[in-house]
Amino acid sequence: MLILFNQFYMGDVIIKVENLGKCYIIGHQKTERYTALRDVLTNSVKNFYHKTREMIKGGSMVEGDEEEFWALKDLNFEINQGDRVGIIGRNGAGKSTLLKVLSRITEPTRGRISIKGRVASLLEVGTGFHPELSGRENIFLNGAILGMGRAEIKKKFDEIVAFAEVEKFLDTPVKRYSSGMYVRLAFAVAAHLEPEILVVDEVLAVGDVQFQKKCLGKMEEVSKNEGRTVLFVSHNMQAVSNLCQKGIYLVNGKISMLGEIDKTIEYYLQQNDSITSYDEVKTQISEIKTDRDFKLNNIALYQEEREVFSSVANGKDLQIDVHYELFTRSTGFRVFLDLCDDMGTILFRSFHDEETGGISYMEPGKYISTIRIPANLLAPIMYDCRFLFGFHNIRMCEPVNGIILRINVEQTGIYNKAYSGQYTAGKFCPVIPWTIHQKK
Repeated sequence: MLILFNQFYMGDVIIKVENLGKCYIIGHQKTERYTALRDVLTNSVKNFYHKTREMIKGGSMVEGDEEEFWALKDLNFEINQGDRVGIIGRNGAGKSTLLKVLSRITEPTRGRISIKGRVASLLEVGTGFHPELSGRENIFLNGAILGMGRAEIKKKFDEIVAFAEVEKFLDTPVKRYSSGMYVRLAFAVAAHLEPEILVVDEVLAVGDVQFQKKCLGKMEEVSKNEGRTVLFVSHNMQAVSNLCQKGIYLVNGKISMLGEIDKTIEYYLQQNDSITSYDEVKTQISEIKTDRDFKLNNIALYQEEREVFSSVANGKDLQIDVHYELFTRSTGFRVFLDLCDDMGTILFRSFHDEETGGISYMEPGKYISTIRIPANLLAPIMYDCRFLFGFHNIRMCEPVNGIILRINVEQTGIYNKAYSGQYTAGKFCPVIPWTIHQKK
């Protein structure tokens, strides 16, 4: 295992990782209710034998009731100066471990890391702060840790305090700060003391929405205008997409994809088990709890009178039929459709009785509610169709979180140059004609 820091490489490479691995030893509690002295002596001899044998073979010394867990394994990548890199993956994928290794908080088991420049890390609430010191003292302490002189820290001091919005509590020990105040000051210090590399974990989620936007804007500013590198871990795909231009997708400690952030996020969402495909809709329907007034029977997609499944064409009208049954005479029953993007943002909501305002009567029986989405409206990306059911101003039916149907819209219709290449924007792509008149 070899780690080298502050090494310079040709070009703009600021972080280079080669064959990086991090292994932990996991212990398992024994279940015996009673252990005799002879068992203790016997197990000790066995463990000594196994350890000696592993040492001779060059392996790791793992006891019989312990096992190896590789949080990171065989990672290889390069990051250039000024890159904004989003590191994504499910819980336990190794994201935080990777940041800790890059920040020199945790020592890797094997591999080589080369970093050019100073690293400022914001990994969890409390990292790098001494709880007994005041906010003012911690600013100078963190600056000193980053290798900055007192004069350099004083130059940035007012900016840090203004950004963190903690002027009133600047001379209060930080152990009395709320988690939000802690994060505001920690981020302000990390972002303003001019490190070449800024490492930020999910910790920003502790702050309020306004401060999160402020932090994301600051990270984008220091990257674009000052050429600093940002590594950002978050489960908020919208934030990652807005800030980063490159992505690393980790699965079980290994890199599953490395590339442009939008493609990386799309691939991650496709692999996510929580995203439901069309084939699983019937399973969802069958698991709905019995409702005294309502029963959902089926959801079906049609294009040109033919049933389609999870892949649809944007050049054709999309018809969605919702089959259900009402058991009693009902007032204000509604079927809702939320069309969402792949990050869960609702693009529009529609329901089947908008014109009647939810006051119509429906007799007991089986019904089909239909909605048609015009051709050439949806952009060729992934969407989630979420269906909800309820009685106007009375109650929602099970499942209260809705039935999710994921559809992949493929480009088959009018080619819209506004939704291609560098012009790509938005989730809808209707081709709308323009007229030009010469002014006389």
